[in-house]
Amino acid sequence: MNLLVHICCSVCFAGILEDLKRKNLSFTGFFYNPNIHPLIEFRRRLKALKVLLEGENIEVIYNENYGLKDFLRGVDWQDKRCADCYCLRLRKTAQVAKERGFSAFTTTLLASPHQEHSVLRRIGEKVSEETEVPFAYFDFRGLHQCSLELAKKKGLYHQKYCGCIFSEYERFKDTTLHLYRGPGGQQAK
Repeated sequence: MNLLVHICCSVCFAGILEDLKRKNLSFTGFFYNPNIHPLIEFRRRLKALKVLLEGENIEVIYNENYGLKDFLRGVDWQDKRCADCYCLRLRKTAQVAKERGFSAFTTTLLASPHQEHSVLRRIGEKVSEETEVPFAYFDFRGLHQCSLELAKKKGLYHQKYCGCIFSEYERFKDTTLHLYRGPGGQQAK
């Protein structure tokens, strides 16, 4: 199997990378995440992936375009936004897999216990039918803790929300904490 692996972030990919190497699978990474906002967050996650892969002999296709407009056009901001986001990213991954002759595609989103696995699987299978490229479903959630430990050991940037502006809002809307602590590290009021 020659697998194209959609990479959502370095943290989710860390454990999967080790697992795929251990299994001696042929794979290429694909970084495509128009959902990640703001621009600085997008750049942090892209840089963290490049740091993770320093010294690795792993091919990665990087789509470094900041996809704000594509994301906002393609996603319903209410109930089904996660499904729309999965579809946007998996469809692009499958298209690249087809164009470049990969035998299947998958995603590191399957490593996160915070993602909707049944929805991801259904969308992956639907996109597979549309593109005629098999979706390789792996339940990578068992690698999540390993990924967290590897990311911490390597000092990788670890994001605090899924990536989109809506998930950022949901993550921080009820917090009283401020990002800037003020002079001397004191919590600003």
